[in-house]
Amino acid sequence: MRQIGRQALIGNGRPAFSFGSCYFCLMANLNQLVRSNDVDWKPLREEGVSGVYVKVLMFDETAGRAPTILLKFDPGATYPLHNHPAGEEIFVLEGDIKLGKDELTTGDYIFTAPGNLHRVSTRDGCVVFLRAPEEVVKIEARK
Repeated sequence: MRQIGRQALIGNGRPAFSFGSCYFCLMANLNQLVRSNDVDWKPLREEGVSGVYVKVLMFDETAGRAPTILLKFDPGATYPLHNHPAGEEIFVLEGDIKLGKDELTTGDYIFTAPGNLHRVSTRDGCVVFLRAPEEVVKIEARK
């Protein structure tokens, strides 16, 4: 079996399954390999967000979202006030990032607990590994 794109091919070249289904991969005891250097950065297209880019490392088709991603922030980029209902894990691969009152730099790790409201900013830009089991919930600004 070999991997082509998001599919595994069995010996005769027919697709065996889609790598997009995390549940199937776990049940079939199959690894998911992403060569992140071969994946292009995609702009994070959300209202009020600019200068933030994403690379998907794992996509869960059942949930319809990517719980494991790389994020790249341009210098000065921000992300608005939000919450992660099931918490989130962040590991800083390069640069600096501020989550609420916590300032992190290269090599730092943080778990933000469920219900922890925070904004995100960076002074010089950064690349982070992020794992969030549930969808982010943006908090509307008071008017």
